[in-house]
Amino acid sequence: MSKVFDCSDDGERSRGIAEAAAAIRRGELVVAPTDTVYGVAADAFSPAAVNLLLAAKGRGRDMPVPVLVSSRAMLDAVVREVTEAAGKLVDAFWPGALTLVLHETPHLAWDLGEARGTVAVRMPDHPIVIGLIEQTGPLAVSSANRSGQPPAGSAMDARLQLGASVAVYLDAGPGGAPVPSSIVDLTGEAPRLLRAGALDTDALRAVVPELVVEP
Repeated sequence: MSKVFDCSDDGERSRGIAEAAAAIRRGELVVAPTDTVYGVAADAFSPAAVNLLLAAKGRGRDMPVPVLVSSRAMLDAVVREVTEAAGKLVDAFWPGALTLVLHETPHLAWDLGEARGTVAVRMPDHPIVIGLIEQTGPLAVSSANRSGQPPAGSAMDARLQLGASVAVYLDAGPGGAPVPSSIVDLTGEAPRLLRAGALDTDALRAVVPELVVEP
Protein backbone atom coordinates (compact mmCIF):
# COMPACT_ATOMS: atom_id res chain seq x y z
CA MET A 1 0.00 0.00 0.00
CA SER A 2 1.29 3.45 -0.90
CA LYS A 3 2.36 5.86 1.83
CA VAL A 4 1.39 9.55 1.58
CA PHE A 5 3.20 12.27 3.51
CA ASP A 6 1.88 15.80 4.04
CA CYS A 7 5.01 17.86 3.45
CA SER A 8 3.41 21.06 4.77
CA ASP A 9 4.27 19.68 8.23
CA ASP A 10 8.02 19.90 8.91
CA GLY A 11 8.20 16.64 10.86
CA GLU A 12 6.17 14.68 8.35
CA ARG A 13 8.18 16.21 5.52
CA SER A 14 11.43 14.93 7.05
CA ARG A 15 9.93 11.48 7.62
CA GLY A 16 8.52 11.48 4.11
CA ILE A 17 11.83 12.29 2.45
CA ALA A 18 13.54 9.57 4.52
CA GLU A 19 10.84 7.03 3.58
CA ALA A 20 11.04 8.08 -0.05
CA ALA A 21 14.83 7.69 -0.08
CA ALA A 22 14.48 4.20 1.43
CA ALA A 23 11.91 3.28 -1.22
CA ILE A 24 14.25 4.49 -3.99
CA ARG A 25 17.05 2.34 -2.57
CA ARG A 26 14.67 -0.66 -2.64
CA GLY A 27 14.04 -0.08 -6.35
CA GLU A 28 10.54 1.34 -5.83
CA LEU A 29 8.88 4.46 -7.23
CA VAL A 30 8.29 7.79 -5.50
CA VAL A 31 6.19 10.80 -6.48
CA ALA A 32 7.59 14.19 -5.48
CA PRO A 33 6.87 17.84 -6.32
CA THR A 34 9.17 19.78 -8.61
CA ASP A 35 9.19 23.41 -9.68
CA THR A 36 7.09 22.49 -12.72
CA VAL A 37 4.74 19.52 -12.20
CA TYR A 38 4.83 16.48 -9.90
CA GLY A 39 7.31 13.84 -11.01
CA VAL A 40 7.58 10.09 -10.57
CA ALA A 41 11.11 9.09 -9.59
CA ALA A 42 13.26 5.96 -9.66
CA ASP A 43 16.88 5.12 -8.96
CA ALA A 44 18.66 6.21 -12.15
CA PHE A 45 21.20 3.39 -11.72
CA SER A 46 18.63 0.60 -11.42
CA PRO A 47 17.43 -0.58 -14.85
CA ALA A 48 14.67 -2.58 -13.13
CA ALA A 49 13.41 0.53 -11.34
CA VAL A 50 13.49 2.57 -14.56
CA ASN A 51 11.53 -0.16 -16.33
CA LEU A 52 9.03 -0.06 -13.46
CA LEU A 53 8.67 3.69 -14.00
CA LEU A 54 8.10 3.24 -17.74
CA ALA A 55 5.51 0.52 -17.08
CA ALA A 56 3.67 2.66 -14.51
CA LYS A 57 3.41 5.47 -17.06
CA GLY A 58 2.64 3.19 -20.01
CA ARG A 59 5.61 4.72 -21.82
CA GLY A 60 8.03 3.08 -24.23
CA ARG A 61 11.81 2.91 -24.16
CA ASP A 62 11.90 5.15 -27.23
CA MET A 63 11.30 8.09 -24.85
CA PRO A 64 14.29 7.97 -22.45
CA VAL A 65 13.73 9.12 -18.87
CA PRO A 66 15.40 12.41 -17.85
CA VAL A 67 17.67 12.62 -14.81
CA LEU A 68 17.44 15.15 -11.97
CA VAL A 69 20.53 16.24 -10.04
CA SER A 70 21.00 18.44 -6.99
CA SER A 71 24.39 20.04 -7.69
CA ARG A 72 26.91 20.95 -10.36
CA ALA A 73 29.20 18.21 -9.01
CA MET A 74 26.46 15.66 -9.64
CA LEU A 75 26.04 16.97 -13.18
CA ASP A 76 29.79 16.61 -13.77
CA ALA A 77 29.58 12.98 -12.62
CA VAL A 78 26.91 11.92 -15.11
CA VAL A 79 27.95 13.76 -18.29
CA ARG A 80 31.09 13.37 -20.37
CA GLU A 81 31.67 17.11 -20.66
CA VAL A 82 29.94 20.29 -19.58
CA THR A 83 30.43 22.31 -22.73
CA GLU A 84 30.99 26.07 -22.66
CA ALA A 85 27.40 26.69 -23.76
CA ALA A 86 26.11 24.23 -21.16
CA GLY A 87 28.07 25.96 -18.43
CA LYS A 88 26.60 29.33 -19.38
CA LEU A 89 23.06 27.92 -19.35
CA VAL A 90 23.62 26.20 -16.00
CA ASP A 91 24.94 29.42 -14.46
CA ALA A 92 21.99 31.42 -15.81
CA PHE A 93 19.04 29.08 -15.29
CA TRP A 94 19.82 26.37 -12.72
CA PRO A 95 18.16 25.45 -10.51
CA GLY A 96 15.15 25.92 -12.74
CA ALA A 97 13.01 24.76 -15.63
CA LEU A 98 15.77 24.03 -18.14
CA THR A 99 16.71 20.52 -19.26
CA LEU A 100 20.04 20.01 -21.02
CA VAL A 101 20.80 17.08 -23.31
CA LEU A 102 24.49 16.15 -23.08
CA HIS A 103 26.69 13.14 -23.80
CA GLU A 104 26.59 10.81 -20.82
CA THR A 105 29.68 9.69 -18.95
CA PRO A 106 30.82 6.48 -20.68
CA HIS A 107 30.19 3.14 -18.99
CA LEU A 108 27.67 4.39 -16.43
CA ALA A 109 25.68 1.50 -14.95
CA TRP A 110 22.28 2.75 -16.02
CA ASP A 111 19.70 2.18 -18.75
CA LEU A 112 17.31 5.11 -19.17
CA GLY A 113 15.85 3.94 -22.47
CA GLU A 114 17.04 4.37 -26.05
CA ALA A 115 19.15 7.45 -25.26
CA ARG A 116 22.01 6.65 -27.69
CA GLY A 117 24.73 7.77 -25.32
CA THR A 118 23.05 10.98 -24.21
CA VAL A 119 21.22 12.06 -21.07
CA ALA A 120 18.63 14.77 -20.47
CA VAL A 121 19.52 16.36 -17.13
CA ARG A 122 18.06 19.11 -14.96
CA MET A 123 18.43 20.64 -11.50
CA PRO A 124 14.91 21.46 -10.24
CA ASP A 125 14.17 24.46 -8.05
CA HIS A 126 12.19 22.74 -5.29
CA PRO A 127 13.55 21.94 -1.82
CA ILE A 128 11.70 18.65 -1.38
CA VAL A 129 12.96 16.92 -4.49
CA ILE A 130 16.42 18.44 -3.99
CA GLY A 131 16.42 17.04 -0.43
CA LEU A 132 15.47 13.63 -1.79
CA ILE A 133 18.22 13.67 -4.45
CA GLU A 134 20.79 14.64 -1.82
CA GLN A 135 19.95 11.37 -0.03
CA THR A 136 19.71 9.12 -3.09
CA GLY A 137 21.95 10.55 -5.80
CA PRO A 138 20.70 11.22 -9.35
CA LEU A 139 17.10 10.23 -9.96
CA ALA A 140 15.35 9.16 -13.15
CA VAL A 141 12.24 11.35 -13.14
CA SER A 142 9.32 11.79 -15.51
CA SER A 143 6.04 13.65 -15.09
CA ALA A 144 3.75 11.76 -12.71
CA ASN A 145 1.01 10.83 -15.14
CA ARG A 146 0.01 8.06 -17.49
CA SER A 147 1.41 8.60 -20.97
CA GLY A 148 -0.92 10.78 -23.00
CA GLN A 149 -2.75 12.14 -19.94
CA PRO A 150 -2.37 15.63 -18.45
CA PRO A 151 0.65 16.16 -16.17
CA ALA A 152 -0.08 15.89 -12.44
CA GLY A 153 -0.44 19.29 -10.79
CA SER A 154 -0.88 17.75 -7.34
CA ALA A 155 -0.07 14.57 -5.46
CA MET A 156 -3.74 13.57 -5.71
CA ASP A 157 -3.65 13.94 -9.51
CA ALA A 158 -0.64 11.62 -9.52
CA ARG A 159 -2.32 9.09 -7.21
CA LEU A 160 -5.41 8.95 -9.43
CA GLN A 161 -3.22 8.06 -12.41
CA LEU A 162 -0.42 5.97 -10.91
CA GLY A 163 -2.08 4.48 -7.82
CA ALA A 164 -0.34 1.65 -5.99
CA SER A 165 2.49 1.43 -8.55
CA VAL A 166 4.12 4.19 -6.45
CA ALA A 167 5.42 3.36 -2.97
CA VAL A 168 5.62 6.88 -1.52
CA TYR A 169 3.83 10.12 -2.38
CA LEU A 170 5.30 13.40 -1.09
CA ASP A 171 2.39 15.84 -1.02
CA ALA A 172 3.39 19.51 -1.04
CA GLY A 173 0.09 20.91 -2.26
CA PRO A 174 -0.51 22.28 -5.76
CA GLY A 175 2.51 22.02 -8.02
CA GLY A 176 4.37 24.76 -9.81
CA ALA A 177 3.68 26.09 -13.27
CA PRO A 178 2.01 23.40 -15.43
CA VAL A 179 4.44 24.29 -18.22
CA PRO A 180 7.21 21.72 -18.85
CA SER A 181 10.88 22.63 -18.78
CA SER A 182 12.55 23.95 -21.90
CA ILE A 183 14.93 21.43 -23.48
CA VAL A 184 18.20 22.38 -25.17
CA ASP A 185 20.30 19.78 -26.99
CA LEU A 186 24.03 20.42 -26.59
CA THR A 187 25.33 17.27 -28.29
CA GLY A 188 25.80 18.84 -31.74
CA GLU A 189 27.83 21.67 -33.22
CA ALA A 190 25.39 24.32 -31.96
CA PRO A 191 22.87 24.37 -29.10
CA ARG A 192 19.45 23.36 -30.42
CA LEU A 193 16.07 24.04 -28.82
CA LEU A 194 14.14 20.76 -28.69
CA ARG A 195 11.18 22.01 -26.68
CA ALA A 196 10.04 25.54 -25.99
CA GLY A 197 8.79 25.30 -22.43
CA ALA A 198 8.93 27.46 -19.32
CA LEU A 199 11.85 29.60 -20.49
CA ASP A 200 11.45 32.25 -23.13
CA THR A 201 13.50 31.68 -26.29
CA ASP A 202 14.80 35.24 -26.12
CA ALA A 203 16.08 34.62 -22.58
CA LEU A 204 17.92 31.50 -23.76
CA ARG A 205 19.40 33.33 -26.74
CA ALA A 206 20.60 36.13 -24.48
CA VAL A 207 22.88 33.53 -22.88
CA VAL A 208 23.70 31.43 -25.96
CA PRO A 209 23.12 33.58 -29.07
CA GLU A 210 24.03 30.64 -31.31
CA LEU A 211 20.91 28.71 -30.18
CA VAL A 212 19.18 27.07 -33.13
CA VAL A 213 15.38 27.18 -33.05
CA GLU A 214 13.88 24.91 -35.67
CA PRO A 215 10.49 25.78 -37.19
